[in-house]
Amino acid sequence: MDRLDQHTPAISVADLPAKHGRESLRLEYQWLNADRTDAPVAVFLHEGLGSIAMWKDWPQKLCEQLGFRGLVYSRPGYGGSTPREADVKWPVDFMHRQAYDLLPALLDAIGIDDAERARMWVIGHSDGGSIALLYAAAFPDALGGVIAIAPHVFVEDVSVKAIAEATVLYTQGDLREKLSRYHADVDSAFYGWNDIWLNPEFRQWDITSLLSSIQCPLLAVQGHDDEYGTMAQIDAIASHVPHAQLTKLPACGHSPHRQCPAMLDAAIVAFVKSI
Repeated sequence: MDRLDQHTPAISVADLPAKHGRESLRLEYQWLNADRTDAPVAVFLHEGLGSIAMWKDWPQKLCEQLGFRGLVYSRPGYGGSTPREADVKWPVDFMHRQAYDLLPALLDAIGIDDAERARMWVIGHSDGGSIALLYAAAFPDALGGVIAIAPHVFVEDVSVKAIAEATVLYTQGDLREKLSRYHADVDSAFYGWNDIWLNPEFRQWDITSLLSSIQCPLLAVQGHDDEYGTMAQIDAIASHVPHAQLTKLPACGHSPHRQCPAMLDAAIVAFVKSI
C-alpha cells in the first residue's frame, strides 16, 4: 500500500533539538485541512504500533465532520521518524516523556502558539490515548479537550497476554510483513513497544493518580470486545475525573476507528459539539 496518494496532504519533517539528555530527533508530521487557519487543531496520537500511514484516512474523515484542522505525526521509533536504536529500550515512563517533552517540542517546532493550544483537541488511541491523558493532566489550562480511545491507565493481565501473543505473530506469522508497510524500521517500532510492555518493571505502571488534574472536556471510549484492555480502564478514568464522559461500544475491539468507525465518529462529533 502506498503511503500517499494524489489526494493525501504531503508529509513534512520537524527537527527537534536535543534537550534534557534527549537526543535530537526528526519527526514526520502531516497537516489535514491546513487551509482552515481559524479552525481548532485536532492532534492525533497513534497506538503503540502506529504511524501516520497506519491511521489511513480516519483522521481526515473525522476532521471533516468536526470542521477542524488536523495534525498527525509519527512518534520516534515509528513510521518515517527517527528510529529507535536496536539496543535502546523504552523506559517505564516513556509515555510521560512523550506527553511532557516530545509533543510540546513538536508544537513549538511547527509554530502552534499558546492561543491555538488553548483551543486544541488531543485525540489518542491506545498508548496514544494514555499520552493524551498525560498531556491533559500536565497542561490543564491549555487544552480544548481530549478524546481517549481504548487508553491504558494501568497494566492489566489481559494486555500483557495479548502483547505476548503479538510476539508470536510477529516472529512466526505475517505481522512483521504487515507492519513493514507502515514503518521505515519495522523492528524499531515493534520491539520498542513489545519489550517495554513485557518488561516486568512495567507491571507497576499506573497513571490514575495523575488524572484528577484534568480540567478540560474528556471523552473516554472503550470497546466491549477489546483484547488489550477491559472497561476497568475507562471506569478508572471516570472515578478520577468526575466530568469525564464514557462511551462503551458494543461488538467492538481495540481499534474502534477501524472496526466501528461510524459509532466512534458519532460519539466524538456529538461530544465535541456539546461543548
